[in-house]
Amino acid sequence: MGAEAERGDAALLRATAAGDAQALATLYDRHAGWLHARLSRRCADPETVHEVLQDTFVTAWRSAGSHRGGEAGGWLWVIASRRLVDARRSQIRTSEAQAAHAMRDTDVRRAEAPSAEERVLAALEYGDLGTALDRLSPELRAVLRATVVDGLTTREAAQLLGIPEGTVKTRAMRARKELRKALAAFGTPAPRTLGGTA
Repeated sequence: MGAEAERGDAALLRATAAGDAQALATLYDRHAGWLHARLSRRCADPETVHEVLQDTFVTAWRSAGSHRGGEAGGWLWVIASRRLVDARRSQIRTSEAQAAHAMRDTDVRRAEAPSAEERVLAALEYGDLGTALDRLSPELRAVLRATVVDGLTTREAAQLLGIPEGTVKTRAMRARKELRKALAAFGTPAPRTLGGTA
């Protein structure tokens, strides 16, 4: 395990893509802690957080061959945040189905509406903003998600993505500019949370 732990993330992902379960275990040991912490800040249900974390690494196992280089941390966080959105949507659908069933039975309960955070996450995934984000290059998208969506400082984003703080600032400025341009093409105003320069 000692030599395995010294390998970089890119090498571990290549090994994972080739079916090396120990490489995936090393990636898990390296990244599961901070992923769990960040997921827990977005979701108060420990069971959901645990399931999303497991789904993240199952997805990483299956799709490691599609990783295009760069830092594994940002790639894993994109997977984890999407799995969390999926889990919340599933919970909402289940809640709504249960509520609808209860309404038929008792005619007094109303379907539970998604929270404001769930609506924002859904817009990020499926609205104009999500489409515009998908058009950014992966490195710009990772910086924007870390600094705007996740609310990390420049220093925290640099540590997460494994790049210098100056690079985070430069990429954040480029990402905001490109995102505003893409949103303007849709006729959608840029969110105020994008702010100015990093």
